[in-house]
Amino acid sequence: MDALYPLSARRWLHDGRFFAVLSAAGFSLKAIFVKLAYAAGPVDAVTLLALRMGLALPLFAWLIYSSRGDGGAPLGRADLLRILLLGMLGYYLSSLFDFYGLEHISAGLERLILFCFPTLVLLLQAIALRAWPSRRTLLAVGVCYGGLGIAFRHDLGVAGGGAQVLQGAAWVFASAVTYALYYFGTGVMVQRLGSMRLAGLVGAASALMVLAHYGVTGSATQLARLPASVWLYAALMALFATALPIYWMALAIQRMGAAHTAAIGNLGPVLTIFAAWAVLGESLSVYQLAGLALVVFGVSRLKPAPPATAKSS
Repeated sequence: MDALYPLSARRWLHDGRFFAVLSAAGFSLKAIFVKLAYAAGPVDAVTLLALRMGLALPLFAWLIYSSRGDGGAPLGRADLLRILLLGMLGYYLSSLFDFYGLEHISAGLERLILFCFPTLVLLLQAIALRAWPSRRTLLAVGVCYGGLGIAFRHDLGVAGGGAQVLQGAAWVFASAVTYALYYFGTGVMVQRLGSMRLAGLVGAASALMVLAHYGVTGSATQLARLPASVWLYAALMALFATALPIYWMALAIQRMGAAHTAAIGNLGPVLTIFAAWAVLGESLSVYQLAGLALVVFGVSRLKPAPPATAKSS
């Protein structure tokens, strides 16, 4: 069978690069599906998130089942509490804040703000270890936020509603903070449970939290009234921008490690911005491209953060 594929293609499959690229591409589509769903009908952030996580729940259960033979440690009470905490931070609060933000800002700006989460992880590391970052690290952080400022200036000019852009950016930055807390807390758990098993457990815990939230604030009749196109975009998001990218990320981490996988994840903002231009018709200006280049360069110069199961919420 290997004779059917060139040697370079087999290397991409075996060393994890192919799965890392697939994962980055999948996560980059999440904001696109959210924007398409918002445009397709009257749906709020909580309802759309409930659709996404409810439809993804069987896939998270499959991740748990498929990783049962990986030899991870048995789950104790402390592990369950940590999984619940990580689920609350990583795919519940972080996703909810992100969906709120996407009601007000472009998909491209959202991805750039979220992509700055490694700088927040470094800050958490500095606080935990009581170690001031190096001058090179601080310079990289400055470049990253300088690029974000340039891209932010683009959105303010296009939207014409500064207050809405500021509100949306604040929600997405809150999403980046909660995701950084999640990412920072995954290091020990990945070593104990394995990346694929942890992804399934955390994703399932988050899905149950989201559904419980919707059970308190929403209703089944509201779901029945949603247009079919909203359900379609939610299903596509659950499969191609949630469960499969997490699975591909786990495969990539197993083959090439978290640091190299995260480096390939730098493709994410680039793919999102160009997908937003091609699919959503969002404008693509010199300011946005310059900001994108600076953010990607700044993040690429940061020291790799601890391992995590996924690159984006």
